[in-house]
Amino acid sequence: MNKLFPKDFLWGGAISASQAEGAYLDDGKLPSTVDTMISGPYMERFASFGKDIDLDNNYYPSHNAIDFYHRYKEDIALFAEMGFKALRVSIAWTRIYPRGDENAPNEKGLQFYDDLFDEMKKYNIEPVVTIVHYDTPLYLADKYGGWKNREMIPYFEKYCKTIFERYKDKVKLWLNFNEINSMTFMGILGASMPVFRSSPDYFQSTYNAAHNMLVAAAIATKLCHEIIPDGQMGMMLAGQLIYAATCDPADEWQSLYENRRHYFFADVMMRGHYPAYTKRFYEENNITVDIQDGDLELLSENTCDFLAFSYYSTMTAKAQGEGASIGNMVTGFDNPYLKKSEWGWTTDPTGLRILMNNLYDRYEKPLFLVENGLGAKDEINEDGTINDDYRIDYLKQHIEAIKEAMDDGVETMGYLSWGCIDLVSCSSGEMSKRYGYIYVDVDDQGNGTFNRYKKKSFDWYKEVIKTDGGNIL
Repeated sequence: MNKLFPKDFLWGGAISASQAEGAYLDDGKLPSTVDTMISGPYMERFASFGKDIDLDNNYYPSHNAIDFYHRYKEDIALFAEMGFKALRVSIAWTRIYPRGDENAPNEKGLQFYDDLFDEMKKYNIEPVVTIVHYDTPLYLADKYGGWKNREMIPYFEKYCKTIFERYKDKVKLWLNFNEINSMTFMGILGASMPVFRSSPDYFQSTYNAAHNMLVAAAIATKLCHEIIPDGQMGMMLAGQLIYAATCDPADEWQSLYENRRHYFFADVMMRGHYPAYTKRFYEENNITVDIQDGDLELLSENTCDFLAFSYYSTMTAKAQGEGASIGNMVTGFDNPYLKKSEWGWTTDPTGLRILMNNLYDRYEKPLFLVENGLGAKDEINEDGTINDDYRIDYLKQHIEAIKEAMDDGVETMGYLSWGCIDLVSCSSGEMSKRYGYIYVDVDDQGNGTFNRYKKKSFDWYKEVIKTDGGNIL
């Protein structure tokens, strides 16, 4: 058995437009939904979603982020120095169609991504491009109430057609919606609609939005295959693994129920049809999905080529009981066998191996881990070094788990660690929750030089890639 990773394994990192680019009104861009979200505690940040931007009284971290829009050449050169074979980025919909309903796209926005992809290709870095990463044009979200309204689909279709035709020779690996299953626990980000679990229309809005987005994703897959014959479309799942808290059969059933809430989206996009278990779930929760003529055929005929997923932590499920906590924006019960980060996220590399086996057993299509990492507060030493051994340890354990899963027989395309350069936290808007191999001198209120500094993990990951994982396996 080969102890090393394959030569064609796609090592690299991942960022998103709203968490890295900044320049939120530059070159014709208009605000997205994320641009209305302030920096602050979880619920305060989400409560600002879709509201008017008040620059006098709030700080909006996406507006400047880490200024990747103006510094991308410097950052791509650093990624190339580490030996990246792939980089996951997202296109900001509002750079291409600022309001979302324009007849013609914004040429300056299109040109930015042309330049970005050209810079990546210069260093032989393969672009992996997310079409929508939690940022919808604010104008469309205000007008239609987010993805619960089917009127969103034609605007998304036009956007997809535009970027596929423009970048067909530069981008071959695409992802439709970032962590599409996130709409079940944070509809604000996942479906651009202000619906919470406490909302009386939560189930109806969420699963009608889910259907609309699943149809839109199938349209994107169809367009991708037509316009880019050698292109591949992947779905992107927030990788959630939920153990039963005990061996009580009631807890086991609760675990199955909770895991299905996440698998549902992959079941449709990878298999091409609604799973049988949805019938009872919809009936018991009074959900009526607006399935129109041709929808089911579209889903059946346009399944995704691979399954991309994120993985950070795991939770447990109980049939009854109190004491649930939040980790990675998901509510569940603590696992006494696992340690937690400062933000309440468990470290569970074995869970990654289990999840990868589960996903591959279920779908038998290639997997691609496109988000994984440790958010932590890094300190710069007097000599300018940043010793993030805790991050190295976390990543090492998870890379080892990937290799174990691959040895189990799981076909795996690559590993793109999240926030390969420090960026804005999605959940809190903080900069102090850092993931990167590269430190960016910006604080939680946007103050700093924006200068970049290599951490200890920079050289470590460089050696991982150079040796095909040989330095840690």
